[in-house]
Amino acid sequence: MTEITEIPSPFCGIGTDDLSIQVDGVTLKVIENGCAVNTPAFEQAVTDTHARVAGKEVSLDEAVSKAAALLKNTNLPVIGGCATDVNGMRGLLALADRCGAVIDNVNFTGARNNFLALQDSGWMNTTLAEVKNRCDLLLIVGTDLEGFAPRFFERYLWNRESMFLDDTSHRQIIYLGKAPSGNASTSPAGQKALVFECATEDLPDVVAVLRALVKGRPIRATSVCGIAVADLQAITDKFKAAKYSVVTWAAGALAYRQAELTVQAISEMVKDINNQNTRCSGLPLAGKEGDQTANQVCGWTTGYPARTRFSSGYPEYDPFLNDSNYLLANGEADALVWVQAFNAKSVPPKTNLPTIVVGRSGMTFEKEPDVFIPVGTPGIDHAGHAYRMDNVVAIRLKKLRDSGLPSTADVLNAIETQCRLG
Repeated sequence: MTEITEIPSPFCGIGTDDLSIQVDGVTLKVIENGCAVNTPAFEQAVTDTHARVAGKEVSLDEAVSKAAALLKNTNLPVIGGCATDVNGMRGLLALADRCGAVIDNVNFTGARNNFLALQDSGWMNTTLAEVKNRCDLLLIVGTDLEGFAPRFFERYLWNRESMFLDDTSHRQIIYLGKAPSGNASTSPAGQKALVFECATEDLPDVVAVLRALVKGRPIRATSVCGIAVADLQAITDKFKAAKYSVVTWAAGALAYRQAELTVQAISEMVKDINNQNTRCSGLPLAGKEGDQTANQVCGWTTGYPARTRFSSGYPEYDPFLNDSNYLLANGEADALVWVQAFNAKSVPPKTNLPTIVVGRSGMTFEKEPDVFIPVGTPGIDHAGHAYRMDNVVAIRLKKLRDSGLPSTADVLNAIETQCRLG
């Protein structure tokens, strides 16, 4: 039995790197600094150690050969999930290029709200280090930040030491739209967050009025979607009084049509605040299940995010037409490869197409895939790199145990080699 300290996590998105984990063979137990996101992800048991073809256990080589045979002569295979580390994503892109596949990260529909706003008008965003050292006002729009990352406040708001703040316990926290699920946003001094609730689908109106107030535009109404305009004006006044405010949101939580316009309004409001003798930055929440890693690696390899097709012999990006769910539903795809090394509950969509799953041990399927190859989890079964939510840091993941499971990169590279050799 061994205890390993200062362990980084690929699961929470915020780059938590101070976990202590007890290792007993292939069994892990988080003994310090766990949370509702990280603890179950690290402690999940290894249940599948052998590859399966049509539900029967086979050798890894047999499973790789069968996967390559299923992909041979396909016209438009889809590689979904894309939840892996940097090397796994590199192997995934090589296989997509070889097979002429479409790739689509499991969280891309939400991330699309960010990309469309970024593409259209740009944004001014910050890093977690800047939040930790400078932020004196945090506005959280439309999401439960505690549910997304339970230790966010502990790590980046209520830290005892800060480079530019004398007393971090006096940071101001405001929730707009969705109330927090716990008390993590309450400061060590006992100051509770201000909460202004409204329905998620009402956020476009609320954010539009808030931005108008920031710009000094007159508002005749006294309330918008149940929130008093006077309260929104108070938020505006706090922005102007702050030295370094931050606005954060989770694009996937904005579950309504054309939510990219809300992201754009938030991003433009951040710019407006910076024109008023103070500083403000945005902070989009992401980084779970390899979404930032997928987009980073795909970006530096192809110039596009991870909703790209290779069927023409070169990468073609389309955030709508390359949606894997759309392609499967409309009968355009002729095979599905599902890559998910982090979350055993994230299984592929049910389909009658030939299906290959390269996934974390412990997956339970409604319909057994044609090929299932259990792989190790980056940061547990092998070392690797994964990008945290602010995209500026590639977390160096540690190997904690010897499970005998191959890495995603090893499996995908082997399938690509088989496809190349034919």
